[in-house]
This record gives sequence, structure tokens and C-alpha cells, in this order.
Amino acid sequence: MAITAAMVKELREMTGAGMMDCKKALTKTEGDMDAAVEFLRENGLAKAAKKAGRIAAEGLVAVALSDDAKEAAIVEVNSETDFVAKTEDFQALVKDIAMQIAAANPAYLNREEVPAEVIEHEKAVLLEQAKAEAEEDVKAGRKPKPQAVLEKMVNGRVEKFYKENCLMEQVFIKDGDKTITDVITEKIAKIGENINVRRFVRYALGEGIEKRQDDFEAEVRAAAGQ
Repeated sequence: MAITAAMVKELREMTGAGMMDCKKALTKTEGDMDAAVEFLRENGLAKAAKKAGRIAAEGLVAVALSDDAKEAAIVEVNSETDFVAKTEDFQALVKDIAMQIAAANPAYLNREEVPAEVIEHEKAVLLEQAKAEAEEDVKAGRKPKPQAVLEKMVNGRVEKFYKENCLMEQVFIKDGDKTITDVITEKIAKIGENINVRRFVRYALGEGIEKRQDDFEAEVRAAAGQ
């Protein structure tokens, strides 16, 4: 099948890939647009994996603020070159990640940062929950779950803990089908440089302050001398 310039342009607009890469993908897939998109994705992810170990010391620091100004996040995202750091694609990515942190409140960057004692505590709590559920099964006349099944349930819940609390494993707030790792990997494939989220901090108004619980009625009586 002849690959036309219009087909190449359409694929480029769909994927953001380079003209030559689009032409190659269409040629490989004999003009099948969906197959060409998948080819570019797989090829791009493979290239991204090779770039993952390269040093990224340039980049940007971005700040995101919630609409009510009660949550804010600061994040540093690194690229290999200052040229890439100045591109719209990279700047949009960094802004999205800052917004993710402000909105989703991750406690850690990745699972490697989670202290072992935190996971052990989570496992202990989750195992007790699983045992309590097993006891309820017995009371209800259902066959209790074997220990191996309980441990599998706990491991599944620990994975859920990682997905909720680690930025790189969180579901992207702008696309529920992708994690932050997916978003960054796709951007690496498109830009052609390694990209690395180095660190972040999040602030929430009043966080850590023990709010005073006043008895307003008692104060009124006291002020009135009653």
C-alpha cells in the first residue's frame, strides 16, 4: 500500500512522533493506522527504557496551587539538556506533575522510598483486618480462608498502598488509564531524553496544627458572668 503524506501527517498529529518515525511505522504496518500507533508506542517505550539510566541534571522546578489556595506543591523534574527543559512539552509535563502532587497528596516519590517499618506496620494492620474478615466468615457459616489466601490478600492491599501513596505509581489525575510512570515514559519516548522526578514537597493549610475546639456557649456564659 502506498503511504501518502496525508497519512503520515495524520499519524504525526495523533502521536506527536517525528515524520520519519511515522512513515516507518505506516510502512511496517502496511498503512494500518491503529497498528502504526501501537508500533510507535512499543518502539518508543523500548527506546525510553534504554534512556532511563542516563544522567539528567537539567530541568525545571514548578509550583502548583489549588483553586482555593489551600494546597500547594513544589516539584523538581530533571531532563538531560536545558534545551529540552525549555520546550512546551517538558514544561507542560512538569506542571501536570506538580498538579498531581497538590491534588493526590503522595507521601513518597516511589516504593523504594517507603521505610521498611511503614510497610511492616501496614502488613500487620492488614493481616489483622484479613483475620477479622475470616472470623466473620466463620460466624456466618462460610469456610474460612486459608493462611496462604490471607497473605495474598495482604500483599494485594500493600500494592494498593503503594499505588495510593507513591507518586510514580499513582493514577494520573488527567487520564485514569495511566500512571505517572506511564506519562513520564511516554514523554521520554517522544522527547528523546531521560526525564526524572527528583523530589517534591506538598503543603496543606493548617496541616499539623492541632485546632482548638472551643465551647462557644460556655465562653458566652463566662463573658456574661454566669
